[in-house]
Amino acid sequence: MIYLAEIKSRGIPSKHSLYFPPHNSEELRSFQDKEENITRNLWDVEEVVNFVFSKKYQPTYYDISIKFMKELCGKIYMEGPDIAKFIGENSVSKATFYNRVLPRLKRAGMVKVERKTVVAVESKRKYRPMIVSLSKTFGNYLLKIGDSWLAVVDDARTRKK
Repeated sequence: MIYLAEIKSRGIPSKHSLYFPPHNSEELRSFQDKEENITRNLWDVEEVVNFVFSKKYQPTYYDISIKFMKELCGKIYMEGPDIAKFIGENSVSKATFYNRVLPRLKRAGMVKVERKTVVAVESKRKYRPMIVSLSKTFGNYLLKIGDSWLAVVDDARTRKK
């Protein structure tokens, strides 16, 4: 009898990771000056989504997510028919969108997916249409990480003096 040993993970699963190119990479527009002070320029949607779906390593998911996020930014929220229209107009695979792109955007905190329960009067059948909206969670999450790190660095530097 042969027993198969469980294969140990070789790192963080990609669905739980973000892409961080080197801070001095050509991929990123400058975000700080030589004294490490943050600059005033802001990254646009394409640059921010690149951290979730790398244009370099996941170009298909990146392209789909950019198109979707731009459309969502114009509407603030989208319901099932709007999403179906987006999928049809952009020739996007439903499986790719619903199984890869949307769940990752949701996990990262860029979008919020809500369902409302509706009961059809004529058939008394329940259904739960989806509403996808923009979310601030991604930004709040990274701000918390960034502010905490800045506090650690400032604390270390003040103790050193």
